[in-house]
Amino acid sequence: MFSEKDIAQINKLGSNITKVAKQIEYFVNGFPYMPLVRAATPNDGIIQLSENDLNNYKNTYTKESEKLKIVKFVPASGAASRMFKSLFAAMEEGKFDKSVDQFFEMLDKFAFIDELNGTASDKEKETILKALLTDQGLGYGNLPKGLLSFHKYTDGTIRRPVEEHLVEGANYAASAGKVFLHLTVSPEHKAKFQELLAKKLPLYEGLFNLKFEVDYSEQKASTDTIAVNVDNTPFREADGNLLFRPAGHGALLENLNDIDADLIFIKNIDNVVPDRIKDTTYDYKKALGGILIDIQSKIFGYLNDLKYSTPTLSELDEIDLFLQKKLCIEAPNGLQERSSQEQGEYYFSKLNRPIRICGMVKNQGEPGGGPFWCKNGDGTTSLQVVESAQVDMSDAKQKEIFSNSTHFNPVDLVCATKNFKGEKFDLMLYSDPQTGFITEKSKDGKTLKAQELPGLWNGSMADWNTIFVEVPLITFNPVKTINDLLREEHQ
Repeated sequence: MFSEKDIAQINKLGSNITKVAKQIEYFVNGFPYMPLVRAATPNDGIIQLSENDLNNYKNTYTKESEKLKIVKFVPASGAASRMFKSLFAAMEEGKFDKSVDQFFEMLDKFAFIDELNGTASDKEKETILKALLTDQGLGYGNLPKGLLSFHKYTDGTIRRPVEEHLVEGANYAASAGKVFLHLTVSPEHKAKFQELLAKKLPLYEGLFNLKFEVDYSEQKASTDTIAVNVDNTPFREADGNLLFRPAGHGALLENLNDIDADLIFIKNIDNVVPDRIKDTTYDYKKALGGILIDIQSKIFGYLNDLKYSTPTLSELDEIDLFLQKKLCIEAPNGLQERSSQEQGEYYFSKLNRPIRICGMVKNQGEPGGGPFWCKNGDGTTSLQVVESAQVDMSDAKQKEIFSNSTHFNPVDLVCATKNFKGEKFDLMLYSDPQTGFITEKSKDGKTLKAQELPGLWNGSMADWNTIFVEVPLITFNPVKTINDLLREEHQ
């Protein structure tokens, strides 16, 4: 199937023939569906915080966070082009739908209006669209979301999403006078981020009396997956080379794996709001951090007991109850009949894993993943974030479970990636490779099949200890289309 030239191309990517052959095997056989047991709901997999809980966990975080290295990890490579789909259709094909009409009716409400007016030579709609989208003007159609002007403040200040993340970091991710921000960026945009932040960092450092340290990583070419024809043979470009494609946000697991921190916040680049409604986000981020610190302390205590002593039956029962009630892990049948040593080894394996606390918002019909109880290959049941593509919708029962989900995943995570000895976990060992995606695409007029790696907060974290916490809807304000910036939360 592969020539020497192909193998040289694969090796140059940093991949290998075994990995690529496995990808083709997935194309041939497909990925198994995720077996849903039930939707996670409040008091059955999702924690709801009282005002007292919120304050207690915030206090825990505030007290303990100064001792920790905290990193704010922001996937920021997403192109803004999809935000402007309707505007591109209007500019290129003359298709003016209701969303385009709304865009022009509310043009003065956008934070970039002054920049746009300085670029557009006249008020004709075609001129305005070209000035906004193309490199003849602002070039927004080719920029990442993180560099677009999102919010305009009453004093005339304009902020881009990456700046709003700096402000957020100063308010909940600072420790020992520093804020560490890690951005995953596309190589063609890295210089633009660096240029912007070189200008802006002194301003924010003065404003918050903190030192910001920003570093960057790019999605690794070695994570790209091979594309195939509809008959699952390798798709080849006109020059005969194999076609490899970026494998979705699951490819960023390797970037996350490179981070050395005690606590990592993960949040998408476009989910930011102006200062006037940030306080709720700050409160819940700190609370999620406090929950992680609290649960990690208990886990580390149990791990030390299991590692360095022989637990009694009552102590094993206590650990079993903790796994069930706090970590939502239901043990396989027959565990209690095994020896104390075997039980201890099982509990140790379940406790000694990366931890994630995931904020969940009430489902408002947004497309995307949600929280579920799922059956694992080892017979246990645990919490997972599951996308619709992972569910067998032809099975009426599975479809009903998915449809009954009350909550939605807004990508609001706090993670701990070190073990009880302070050593980094190898996160690649805690991903479920069986949870990838296959999609249909096209190139040069030819249909192809593409493959995405398990999603970063889906299958890539399938074997993590997971806790779901309900967070207010106001903390979830993504910008998927340009007109989302017209919503009250972004004005």
